[in-house]
Order: sequence, then structure tokens, then C-alpha cells
Amino acid sequence: MNIFPAIDLRNQKCVRLTRGEFSSEKIYNEDPIRQAEIFSENGLKFLHIVDLDGALEGELKNINIIENIIKKFKLKVQVGGGIRNEKSIKRLMDIGADKIILGTAAIKDNGFLKRSCTEYIDSIALALDVRLNKIAVSGWKDQTELDVFDYLEKVKDYGISRVIYTDINKDGTGEGPNFESTYELADRFKIPFVISGGVSSMNDVKKVIKDNKNIEGIIIGKAIYENKINLSELGKIWW
Repeated sequence: MNIFPAIDLRNQKCVRLTRGEFSSEKIYNEDPIRQAEIFSENGLKFLHIVDLDGALEGELKNINIIENIIKKFKLKVQVGGGIRNEKSIKRLMDIGADKIILGTAAIKDNGFLKRSCTEYIDSIALALDVRLNKIAVSGWKDQTELDVFDYLEKVKDYGISRVIYTDINKDGTGEGPNFESTYELADRFKIPFVISGGVSSMNDVKKVIKDNKNIEGIIIGKAIYENKINLSELGKIWW
């Protein structure tokens, strides 16, 4: 299973939110490049980056920081936030991103998702950010009436390489992820899933591995920054 420490970029800093609320923003590191280095030094091999400014404004805003991280460290980096067109996908692929995460643009335009999966085989991940089984978009500001199960039924055969499922009501709370919904989706659609939102301790990580429910990985944010999960332990155990 892949462990994805998270870097959320806002005003060129490494921040975390609670339940997707920007009013709850807390800065954890003024230097996101140094934060990526810390992850690399502790033996982690993957990294999850979200350009929060990009998610809000609809275009990549922290591309220089993202490029520096990709170039400096031997990390497999998946990037999301503000990727709304093919030009942005190509730019990220050109600088060496491992996976491109599509969210808002994919939800609003299934055709864009399908074309992207066809053009960039095994490189497109789908972000499903969900409140009470309904998908949210535009940096989680806008709530749709799209049921997550119905939406995945429509796009399941497009060639999506992984699905990143975030229960927004769990994100940043430390209450533990929404295991039940993630497992149910992964079992029904047979696409590799990454579980996200609310990871609180090593027990959550161990549970995902023990349960063995077609979960490809787990994203960990605030639990790392608030020292509830020891990075060196994480690196040694899982790699």
C-alpha cells in the first residue's frame, strides 16, 4: 500500500484546513520544499500535493513550487487543484508529475475526463470530494446534487488510474476516515482507491492494510504535522 503524505499549498505555504473551510487554515511550514525534503529524508516514496489557490481560482498557481519539489526529490508526486484543461495536464506531465488529479473539471465535463484518460494512459486520477454522498467542487465551495455512486457508474470505464475519495466532513478532524463508504465504492467499481480525510493515527493506517479492501493508498496530512504519526516509523514500517 502507498503512503501519501500531503502538502496543501496556499500562498506558497504548507497549510491544512478543517472540513475544507478556508477560514480554518493553519500554516504548518512556511517552506513547502523543505517539507517535501523532510518526507523524503524519512523514507517516504510518494507525495500528494494540492494547489489550494489553484482549486479556488481555476488554474495552477503554485507550479514553480511543485516543479521544484518534483525535480529535487525522488518522490512519486500526484498533483491536484486548479487543473481544468489539457494544457495544465501537459505542463504537469512535462515536469515529471506521476499522476494528475482531476476534480472539478472532470465532474463538470465527463468528456474532458474521458479524453484525458485516453490521452494520458494510467496517469489520470479522479478526486471525489464528498459530503453525505454528494460531490463537492471548486475547492469544496460548491455542493452539487451528484450522487457519488451514480457518477462513478457513468465514468468507471474511462480508464481512471485511481480514485481519491475524501469525506469532507472528516477532513482535518482527526476522527478517522470514512472507511465504510470508501470500501463500498472500491468493492463495487474495482478501481484502485486512495482513502483520504480524517486519518488520526497509525491505527488507521494499519486498519486499511489489515482490511485489504482494494485500497491502493492512504493520504495523511494533519496527523503528521501535529505529530500524531511518527514519520520515521511510517517510513520504516511500510517501505
